[in-house]
Amino acid sequence: MTAFAGRVLVIGEALIDVVDHGDRVTRHVGGSPLNVAFGLGRLGTATTFASEFGDDPDGLAIRDHLDSAGVSVVTVGDAGLPTSTATARIGADGSATYDFDLSWTFRTPPQVGGMSVVHFGSIGALHLPGGDRVLSFVESLPDDVLVTFDPNARPAVMPPREVAVAAVERYASRAAVVKLSDEDAEWLYPGDAASAPRRLLDAGAKLVAVSHGSAGSVLHTADLRVEVPVLQVDIVDTIGAGDAYMSGLIAAIAEKVGMEGALAGSYSYAQLAEIGLMAAVSAGLTVARAGAMPPTAAELQRALRELEQ
Repeated sequence: MTAFAGRVLVIGEALIDVVDHGDRVTRHVGGSPLNVAFGLGRLGTATTFASEFGDDPDGLAIRDHLDSAGVSVVTVGDAGLPTSTATARIGADGSATYDFDLSWTFRTPPQVGGMSVVHFGSIGALHLPGGDRVLSFVESLPDDVLVTFDPNARPAVMPPREVAVAAVERYASRAAVVKLSDEDAEWLYPGDAASAPRRLLDAGAKLVAVSHGSAGSVLHTADLRVEVPVLQVDIVDTIGAGDAYMSGLIAAIAEKVGMEGALAGSYSYAQLAEIGLMAAVSAGLTVARAGAMPPTAAELQRALRELEQ
């Protein structure tokens, strides 16, 4: 797969998902930006992940997980703090309630030399105090750095909606690519979710991709709207699906339009359809197996070839 000339820098939270099933407790490496970095690494994209987590067993598990995909790590916080956790308690009806134990300060921003792309999102973009520092960092980036953003809203650990909306639109003013789910759009703009793509494009984004679960996704630019179906698979679980879509989207943009085209927002209808398809197939291959395990470049290319037959 064609990649950007420089590395991709992904910024955001790394944590451990702790699931209390009542009779047993399971622990898994998680965090939306971490999943995006992991997915990019598996697609063969040179990737650096900037985050903060402890020098404890959970932190070691995070490093080992990223290392398995060839992702390098830089720390932006106090390594002496324990690794963040998100604990889900599963009720008798299958519903989950979450308790977060988070630390996100973004105290020491990473160097961006050699980075072509900076991606960030979710808790890392909007959880305070680190979110404000990430916003200032993003707004200071050189104009020739491609910025991508996924708000991936987590209302329980984010500021009030009106504060989050203001931050999201400021991020969109610098991000050439914004991806969000229909649930994100509804939380940000309750009762007016359909306006989200236009609002974010008006703020400055060049491409806005909105995922709609089993209904597929829609890619929006100032002039074009392209609907993309999901990959038809037997779903095992949907963990990490949106993050796999995001990593696939970034890799697809590198292959189909490159840095210059992405910065300018220069997309044809056919290019948007191809980019959306790669992202959708990346997500589809992920939900076809357990956990947030996105495809390798070889798996993605094989699936795309099979669709052409």
